[in-house]
Amino acid sequence: MATNPGAAPEAARSGTKLAVVGAGSVGTSLAYAALIRGSAGHVALYDVNAAKAEAEVLDLAHGTQFSAAAVTVDGGGDIAAVASADVVVITAGAKQSPGQTRLDLAGTNVRILEQLMPRLIDHAPDAVYVLVTNPCDVLTVAAQKITGLPPSRIFSSGTVLDTSRLRGLLAHRAGVSVSSVHASMVGEHGDTEFPVWSGATIGPVPIREWVDGVRLFTDASLAETAREVTQAAYKVIAGKGATNYAIGLSGARIVEALLRSENAVLPVSTVLDGQHGISGVALSLPSVVGRGGVRTVLETPMDDGEIASLHHSAETLRQSLASLGI
Repeated sequence: MATNPGAAPEAARSGTKLAVVGAGSVGTSLAYAALIRGSAGHVALYDVNAAKAEAEVLDLAHGTQFSAAAVTVDGGGDIAAVASADVVVITAGAKQSPGQTRLDLAGTNVRILEQLMPRLIDHAPDAVYVLVTNPCDVLTVAAQKITGLPPSRIFSSGTVLDTSRLRGLLAHRAGVSVSSVHASMVGEHGDTEFPVWSGATIGPVPIREWVDGVRLFTDASLAETAREVTQAAYKVIAGKGATNYAIGLSGARIVEALLRSENAVLPVSTVLDGQHGISGVALSLPSVVGRGGVRTVLETPMDDGEIASLHHSAETLRQSLASLGI
């Protein structure tokens, strides 16, 4: 196992451990983001490719003196690296091959989880588990069934990144800071996701009433914005082959909400139990995330069209689950 023996002792005393499973582009980006942001006092990276994991650990460890806080970094090809983690983020999984359908990919990654999850639970029985591997909503249901953990302790990153994309576009067009935009993408992390325009605001002003000389956000412009968000990942993948930096940052943000007991409202994906009349599928709704996991899935107000879109998203996911026998 590669280690960082020179880390400052206060890192170990912080008592927070993040384990990242998967040393590919997403896993290493998330570990790097957590290191830079000081998301946890101890970051462990595990991958079945021991040489890759150990090299990534060394590369991260060599820069710890420049990070925002004292952080210990270790890991390698031994799954014991995740032992006693407070949060385990799963980025491991097969990549989509040419000609492979999304459903085929889901089946492959479900089989990986069937082997992986019991071993992770053995080493980190008290952790909160966050799935980033796609299709994350389908895999969240599978992982919850495999482990028997309560939905509050095993969920996915959902539409946290999609919401960041949405707020960034709206802020740019309105000429305001991103922190002043209050809007969320909900539903499937995928093609059926949608923004809740009925509750979206810039500051206290409803999005459709925002005026900058003229009314800036028409139904047509909002629809185009939603399309841009839904297609954003495809554009990145077409240019560089994968998305990794932004999902790494958004994953680190979720970790911080968990480890710092923030009770932050984030649109993560959990297995629903009656919210908006939906049960048994995982999809994203604004939720209170803090110590121990998802504390509450909020009953977000929506208009009739948005409720219909949410149910369409749920039905799409339900069909995928049925096709996989989940």
